[in-house]
Amino acid sequence: MAWIPQIQEVWIEKQHEGISLPTFYLVSTALTLWLVYGLLVESTAMILANIAAIGCILSIIIGVKKLR
Repeated sequence: MAWIPQIQEVWIEKQHEGISLPTFYLVSTALTLWLVYGLLVESTAMILANIAAIGCILSIIIGVKKLR
């Protein structure tokens, strides 16, 4: 997963510099739309991948908000 380094930076190293919340809000919106599409076409792989990615993004957003 591409988001693991950011999760590590926020939760383990307790640093949030360089992490843009508006960008992560936009990414979470896009992933949510892909999740809805995956549900509509009944694609298990797409559903699981987007749930995992949304979980990563939300953990980054929550971590940054706790640090700020």
